[in-house]
Amino acid sequence: MIKMAKIVHVQTVLMEDDIQALKLKTGESTTKEAITKAVTHYLECEYTKVEDMFAKKLEKVIKRKQEEEK
Repeated sequence: MIKMAKIVHVQTVLMEDDIQALKLKTGESTTKEAITKAVTHYLECEYTKVEDMFAKKLEKVIKRKQEEEK
């Protein structure tokens, strides 16, 4: 049996500058696609599951740099 995905329409208020920056960063021309891409990335990103994602990411970068120097 195939489980059907439930689609929900959502609305929010965002600053116009934030939307433009999101479109630029995601490479999308529409607000809808930019937000969809950002949400998908957030849900799939390994760092969002960590309590302090920035510290974990920095730790990984430092480790990689140290390995490159060897």
